[in-house]
Amino acid sequence: MEKFTPRQKEIINTAIELIAEQGIQVLTIKNLSQRIGIAESAIYRHFKSKTDILFGILSVFIESKEEMARTLLRSDLNPVEKLRQMLIGRFEYFSQNKAIATVIFSEELFRNDKRLSEIIYETMTSVQNTIIEVIKEGQSAGEIRNDISAEHLGFMITGAIRAIVMHWRYNDFKTNLVEEGKKFWESVKALITREEC
Repeated sequence: MEKFTPRQKEIINTAIELIAEQGIQVLTIKNLSQRIGIAESAIYRHFKSKTDILFGILSVFIESKEEMARTLLRSDLNPVEKLRQMLIGRFEYFSQNKAIATVIFSEELFRNDKRLSEIIYETMTSVQNTIIEVIKEGQSAGEIRNDISAEHLGFMITGAIRAIVMHWRYNDFKTNLVEEGKKFWESVKALITREEC
């Protein structure tokens, strides 16, 4: 994970604040410099472009995701509980970090930038692979049905998470994402488990 200087972290956090308050369209070097109280040229000393600032925001998300995955995969929880914590943890994270959710699920931002689109793809693949790993663990333990492939279950779960978060985002964050996530988990659990776990 890329290490950022204190000033770079300040710029990234200010960018996150701007997006959270007014939407991604207000993320400009000019607005950032005004918010921080420094010249635009000072921003360019730390980041070459707005794209590099977006990369910084993605890095914050990736670091959080990787830490959660490491913690859960090392835990002694049963696979179903690991999966529950992973899913609800993502919904809680996005609920508390609306700006990061806005960036992650703004496909228009990445369509014309190969580096950003590759980071998003790698991140999505990593999340999916972690979920698949936990599902396989649950299948081996007899806790999760094995008549559907772990890969297909993983695709269904990650696709639904994306749809729920995007619906919440396009609805101006009006619904309770965590509550929706908990309801979603109950549906997932009913579909994947052989019995009450």
